[in-house]
Amino acid sequence: MSAEQGGPADAVPNPPTSLDPDDWTALRADAHRMLDDMIDHIAQVRERPVWQPLPDDVRARFSAALPRGETPLGEVYADFTDAIAPYATGNVHPGFMGWVHGGGTAVGMLAEMLAAGLNANCGGRNHVGIEVERQIVRWVRELFGFPDTASGVFVTGSSMANFMALLVARAAALGPQVREGGLAGEPLTAYASAAAHGCVVQAADLAGLGRGAMRRIPFDAAHRIDIAALRRRIAEDRAAGFRPFLVTGSAGTVDTGAIDDLAALAQLCRDEALWFHIDGAYGSLGMLSPEIAPKLAGLSEADSIALDFHKWGQVNYDAGFLIVRDGEQHRATFAAPAAYLRRETRGLAGGSPWPCDFGPDLSRGFRALKTWFTLKTYGTERLGAMIAQTCAIARHLEARVRREPQLELLAPVTLNIVCFRYRAQSGMDADALNAEMVADLHESGMAAPSATTIDGHLAIRAAIVNHRTTYEDVDRMVDAVLKFGAARTG
Repeated sequence: MSAEQGGPADAVPNPPTSLDPDDWTALRADAHRMLDDMIDHIAQVRERPVWQPLPDDVRARFSAALPRGETPLGEVYADFTDAIAPYATGNVHPGFMGWVHGGGTAVGMLAEMLAAGLNANCGGRNHVGIEVERQIVRWVRELFGFPDTASGVFVTGSSMANFMALLVARAAALGPQVREGGLAGEPLTAYASAAAHGCVVQAADLAGLGRGAMRRIPFDAAHRIDIAALRRRIAEDRAAGFRPFLVTGSAGTVDTGAIDDLAALAQLCRDEALWFHIDGAYGSLGMLSPEIAPKLAGLSEADSIALDFHKWGQVNYDAGFLIVRDGEQHRATFAAPAAYLRRETRGLAGGSPWPCDFGPDLSRGFRALKTWFTLKTYGTERLGAMIAQTCAIARHLEARVRREPQLELLAPVTLNIVCFRYRAQSGMDADALNAEMVADLHESGMAAPSATTIDGHLAIRAAIVNHRTTYEDVDRMVDAVLKFGAARTG
């Protein structure tokens, strides 16, 4: 709204304790500069290194005492430009291939700004932020083939979503009394591949079952859970007096991107009357791609799915999500009526059930808005094509590794993750060599893969998740690996 339309210039003076600016025009100028700079930051990302270490003198600036007086916004922003922006994780950069971090978009950045301006608490109540989140729930139901009765909720990420899914499965197995009386000695056991993400084991710990209650099942040569071994372990646990209740399948394992046989797991869970959960942190969004979706057969049969829009979906951090087939069981696991959360049929206190009925968070940001903007702006066809392209680039990297005599592929390439290493000379420690080369790549600013262990060998792990990454980017990384390897083995 302009000043001519009755904007800030006509506003009454701020009360002494208000944190609004006295000069909105000056704030507007600062804001435009920040926005222009951040758009340039993304548009010119290739002109910067992927990552650079934080210098000691810059790090020391973050040891300053709690500020007691005011500092002009322009000076605070200068600190940001000097000491923060240059030293970020680097996952906006197309050369970032470490872990599974989405690259984000300028659209998502703008949506996050709009959400911050609205400053909506999306824990509940009757306002449009809740309706936007409900629309995302409906879209996810459609994407995954879930019924209209399925529920969904935004969370920080799949670590939280996997934990919450375990709690829903626990309540389904033991009944509502578990919320009042706890486990009461119930010998519950759950199952996941030894290749599953560590948060799956952590969920059993946090839920009071203990880490040992999450049975880690061996995986096959394709890094998929061994179904026969899983059946045997369930039978052994039942015979020993344990109570199996949950199986977690992986749709894109953290190390290699492998997809468990989800259809077979769904059938096993039906046979054994177990809750079937899928950790689909990034891989489940492969359903957006007609090329990738067939690899996820069985996903629509899950009882619950954890996913991150901030990975393959390229939504800016953070935007995790949990969808549960049985919405009533989901709500019964978390709903906690309280006088101060009284629900009404009219007014702002209406609109029940609220998102806080489906998870532990009452104070929740408007994560749905940047997801809504991303899906609306790009559409599923373009997002699906982008996902398929990251897999095509990974296949290109796989072929390049196979062509280079000095390189060795360490795991099958299922989706978009390639694990390989540089061959060490006889007598050299290959693990130490490749670990040093990963650090060399990081410090070069050219590329940032990560490292993992495959069959006891340290691997250079390149995850092609960023929508900006090209065939040329992965070729430059391989060229650098060969260069650094030759220098170190000389």
